Amino acid sequence: MKKKPQKQHPRLTHPLVRDGKGQLRRASWDEALERAAAGFRQASQTYGPDAFAMLSCARATNEMNYVAQKFTRVVMGTNNVDSCNRTCHAPSVAGLSAVFGSGGGTSSYEEVDHTDLIVMWGSNARFAHPIFFQHVLKGIRNGARMYAVDPRRTSTAEWAESWLGLNVGTDIPLAHAVGREIIHAGLVNRAFVERATTGFEEYAQLVEPWTLTAAAKVTGVPAAAIRELAHAYATAERAQLCWTLGITEHHNGTDNVRALINLSLLTGHVGRYGAGVQPLRGQNNVQGGGDMGAIPNKLPGFQDILDPVARVKFEQSWDTVIQPRYGKTLTEMFEAMETRELRAVYCIGENPAQSEADSEQAIRRLAALDHLVVQDIFLTKTAEMADVVLPATAAWAETDGTTTNSERRVQRVRAALVPPGEAREDIDIICAMAERLGHDWKFTDSQTVWNELRSLSPDHFGMTYDRLEEHQGLQWPCPDMEELPSSYLHGRLWETDPVRRGTPAAFGLVQHDPPVDLTDEEYPLRLTTGRRLDSYNTGVQSGSFASPMRRGEYIELCPEDAEAYGVSVGEEVRISSRRGSVTAPVWVDPALRPGLAFMTMHFPDEVDTNQLTIEANCPIAGTAEFKASAIRIEKLVPAWT
Repeated sequence: MKKKPQKQHPRLTHPLVRDGKGQLRRASWDEALERAAAGFRQASQTYGPDAFAMLSCARATNEMNYVAQKFTRVVMGTNNVDSCNRTCHAPSVAGLSAVFGSGGGTSSYEEVDHTDLIVMWGSNARFAHPIFFQHVLKGIRNGARMYAVDPRRTSTAEWAESWLGLNVGTDIPLAHAVGREIIHAGLVNRAFVERATTGFEEYAQLVEPWTLTAAAKVTGVPAAAIRELAHAYATAERAQLCWTLGITEHHNGTDNVRALINLSLLTGHVGRYGAGVQPLRGQNNVQGGGDMGAIPNKLPGFQDILDPVARVKFEQSWDTVIQPRYGKTLTEMFEAMETRELRAVYCIGENPAQSEADSEQAIRRLAALDHLVVQDIFLTKTAEMADVVLPATAAWAETDGTTTNSERRVQRVRAALVPPGEAREDIDIICAMAERLGHDWKFTDSQTVWNELRSLSPDHFGMTYDRLEEHQGLQWPCPDMEELPSSYLHGRLWETDPVRRGTPAAFGLVQHDPPVDLTDEEYPLRLTTGRRLDSYNTGVQSGSFASPMRRGEYIELCPEDAEAYGVSVGEEVRISSRRGSVTAPVWVDPALRPGLAFMTMHFPDEVDTNQLTIEANCPIAGTAEFKASAIRIEKLVPAWT
C-alpha cells in the first residue's frame, strides 16, 4: 500500500492578513498589528470585554504566558484565558488542588529512581514521556517493581511485573476495588489516615460494594491481579502512582484523579521522599502556563481570582481592576463561539482546529468568530482560518526565558538561533499589541518579566535567574532566597502538630460513570486515542522531520477483530462514529484486546481522528472524553468494481 505523504507546514517568516478576496497575503508588521488590535478593540467596545478570549501556549516560556494572561486581564479586561492544559491535564490540577490545595505533582523525577514500587496508570510513558520513563527504568534497575494499568498492553506495560488490562472507562471501579482490598486486608496506614485525612469512613462505605469479583466483572481485570496490585502498593515502603491522559481525558476525568489519590491517602504514599502521586504533563511547559495564570480561575502563582486580597495585590501592581469572577475555560470558549457571545480570539501557539474533540464542530465554531488572530511558528490549520497571522519565535531554540516541567522544576532556556525572516519574540509582539490598545509596557528582556512575576508570586520569589542557573533549575514552592526547596510536596501532612500539619487531605467520594458514547450493534468497537513515540500532537512540528519509526496513521485492531472484519494490514477501511467518518489503513497489534481499537491525532491532515472523538466534557475541569468513542469499521469497495 502506498503511504500518504504527511503535509508539510511552512515556517512563518512574515505577517499575513486576509484580503478582500478572503485570501491570506503578506503584510508589514505595522499593518498586521493594527488590523489585529482594531479587531480586538471593536469586539470589546461593541460587545464588552468578555467577547474576547486568549488561548495561550503550553510550549512557550513562562514569561510569555505571564505576559499573555496580563494582556488578557489588563488590556482586554477579562479573565477569558486558557490553554491546551484544558485538553489534557486540567483534571489533574483540579483533583490535586481539591485534595492538597496545590495542582502540581507531589514528587521529583529523581525519587522515581529510588522508590520501591511504581504504578503507571493510564500512561504509556515509554512513548509519551520518554525522558520520565528513563527514571522509571532506573527505578526498576534499582529494584523497584512496576505495575501497568492500561486497556492496551503498551510498550510501557512490557516492562511491568504485571499488566492490568482494564476496559476503557472503568478506572474508578478498579481503584475502588484496590482500596477496598487494602481496607479489608488490614493494610491501611491508620496513623496517617487518622492524623492527616478526612472522609475515610464515608470512603470505606463507598468502596464496599466493589469486591474483587464485582470489579473483575466490570473492569475485565482478573480478581487475583487486582488483589496483587492492592497488596503490593499498600505494603511497599515507598510507592509512586503516576498517570497520564488515560486517566484525565474522560468525561469524569477529575473523578478518576480523585479515585487514584484516594489510594495514596489510604497508604500514606504522599508527602515523603520516594512516595507520591505524579501526573505526567505532555508538553514542555503545560505546567508553567497554568502556574503563570494563563487559566481562567487563577492569577499567577496559583492565587485564586475570587480571593480579594490576591486581586488587590495584582490590581495595585498592574494599575487595573480585575474582574472578581472566573473567565471561560477553553471548552466554554468554544461553546460561546457557537452562541456568538465570544467574538474575538487571540490564539498563541495552539492549533484547536485539529486538537479539539469533534474537530468538524471546532472548525465550524472558529469560523463563526468575527476576528481571529493566530501567533505561531507554523501555518497551522487554525492559522489558515485567521484574519491576521503573526510569525513568532520557537520557544525552545530562539527565545530566552524559563519553562516548568511535570516535577515543578523551573529551568532556563536560552536563544541559540536567530529567528527566520521577520519572526519576532512572542513577548515583543504582545507588548506591541498592547501599545496599540493604550498600554505602554516596557519589558527590556525576559528577566524583567520574570522579576515582575517573582514580586507577585511567593512560590516563585526565591527563583532568580542566577539561582536557576546555579542549581540547574529549582522546584516550586521556592519562597526563600537562601534555602533550597524540598523535592516533594505536602510533607506537612506528617507533622504531629495540627497547626504545622494544616488542612487535612480529603478522600474523594466519586462514583463509577461509564463512557458517554456507548457501544452498540451499530458502533460495536471502542476507540481509544493516544500518542506514538515518533510524532508530537497534531504533527505540525514533528511532521516536518523524517523518522524511521513513522508509518503514518493507521487504525490498530487486534488480530481477532481484523480476522472477524476480514481486513489485513495496509487495507484502507472507513472508520465511523456518531460524529463523522475517516478512512485509514489497518494495522494489526496483538497488544489490543477484542473490541478495542487505537488511533493517534498525529496526522490530522491525512486522517483527522478527532472527527471521531466526542465532546463529552468533565463538568469540573472541562476536558473532553478523547479516550472513549464508539466506532464501526467498513471495508471499502474498490473503485474498479
